[in-house]
Amino acid sequence: MTSPFQRLHHVCLVVHDIDAAVAYYEGLGIGPWQDYPPLSQFADLNVPDPEAFAQLKYRYVDLDNVQVQLCEPPRLDCAQRRFLDTHGEGVFHIGFESDLNTATAQANASGLDVLMSGRRDNGTGFVYFDTLDQAGVVWMCRQTKPVPS
Repeated sequence: MTSPFQRLHHVCLVVHDIDAAVAYYEGLGIGPWQDYPPLSQFADLNVPDPEAFAQLKYRYVDLDNVQVQLCEPPRLDCAQRRFLDTHGEGVFHIGFESDLNTATAQANASGLDVLMSGRRDNGTGFVYFDTLDQAGVVWMCRQTKPVPS
């Protein structure tokens, strides 16, 4: 069985203040940063607290070989807030590009549980796996190519 964790797409850092983090990285010559598309686009959402999810702030930059994302979680209960409060700022998840149905089936067959997931109407979306305790970081897959209709 092949692993869904073969094609690195991004690294996501949780931060206390996304504007301060962007200013810091821009000072290092890393930019331009862009706002992540609206999280309200996820129609099929499986997260512990949809309100907390909707209030996550994301910005990203595409480097030559990988995307870097910044996430500022709200003061509501969500995995990103719990990570930030427990571990401080740093890498929350590593994102891989993969077909989500295949990735979920393969990860489940390997004993990984789904932490949270979301899909847009066109089939693109994400699935986070419960790997923090074993791997020290959350592993997730995303699908950026729409599902053919």
